[in-house]
Amino acid sequence: MSGPANGGPLTTGPRRIRVLVVEDSPVIQQLLSHVISADPRLEVAGIASSGEQALRMIERTAPDVVSLDIRLPGIDGFEVTSRIMRQTPLPIVVVASDVHDLDIPMRALQAGALAVVEKPGSMARADYQTVAHHLCTQLVIMSQVKVIRHRITARAARPASGMSAGVSADAPSQEGRLPDEAVAPDGRLRRFRALGLVASTGGPAALAKILRDLPADFPLPVFVVQHMGAPFMAGFASWLGTVSALPVRLGEAGLTPRPGTVYVAPGDRHLLVDGATLRLTADPMVCGQRPSGEVLFQSMARAYGASGIGVLLTGMGEDGARGLVDMRTAGAYTVAEHASTAVIHSMPGTAVRLGGAVEELPLDRVAGRLLQLTSDDKMAS
Repeated sequence: MSGPANGGPLTTGPRRIRVLVVEDSPVIQQLLSHVISADPRLEVAGIASSGEQALRMIERTAPDVVSLDIRLPGIDGFEVTSRIMRQTPLPIVVVASDVHDLDIPMRALQAGALAVVEKPGSMARADYQTVAHHLCTQLVIMSQVKVIRHRITARAARPASGMSAGVSADAPSQEGRLPDEAVAPDGRLRRFRALGLVASTGGPAALAKILRDLPADFPLPVFVVQHMGAPFMAGFASWLGTVSALPVRLGEAGLTPRPGTVYVAPGDRHLLVDGATLRLTADPMVCGQRPSGEVLFQSMARAYGASGIGVLLTGMGEDGARGLVDMRTAGAYTVAEHASTAVIHSMPGTAVRLGGAVEELPLDRVAGRLLQLTSDDKMAS
């Protein structure tokens, strides 16, 4: 075998993923540098102590992903995210120290950041290795996401129409009409009793968009599964409540779902609908997730049958796809987010491939369809 010693080619391993660390604390800078450098998949491309410095460093350091503190001198994490996404779009992972105050990281997610993770904080903490490993894994995963300018804003990327599953994107617009699945076998317009929303990467912004567009008198209970670290879920639910006219709360075992209320799966627990009440379980992960959209959708198929609505949004992996198939098999109305707006189309795309979606819709048309399905004067096809 030839090698450097005899003039042969130099062989190297896979290129490390380059991380720009944006953090104002020198102590945490050192800690994050240690965590990232210790992972054979990653390397530190540079360290910025402020948002302004980070913006200047991006072109020179050419990072693959940004680790972003949210509380910075000068411009905050939200503004840094917004400017990066406008000028040089890059995958951004928000690294938060305060898991109880999610206003800025959630706004950063709306502006284009892909994930929010807990800051390791100190090597002395008991779960340091777990938190550090999760941070590195998220940096690796998100570095593979192809982000685009002005990704998912309130007016971003409005395709001409939503596409029913199996219908070409070039098909004429179906605006104002409902697919046949909205009509019961006896010819009557169907009545729905519950809505389930499942999302992963890119989900907070997508969920905020849908919930913001639903009115305070929306007639169904809404169940939400969002893949996010357990410490952030209470703050995430609270934040969703600030952008929605509907009351938002964490799901609790034994609650009877009420129309017009949003129930968010809490951290590290599956959320199910069991009969007329909510149930939480610590059963094993499904599709690598707990909470899992698969579990929620399967329980909705059992509890609501044809009177359920399931919506599978952006996300990596396959969680929720087979659950959406189960809902459709039970007669429910099912929607998968269209690739034109999904940050990552893997979850909804898998559902479409498996035949689980009645239709695919771009994000901007999901809330409108939900209002059509639940209105008293909905139009049959």
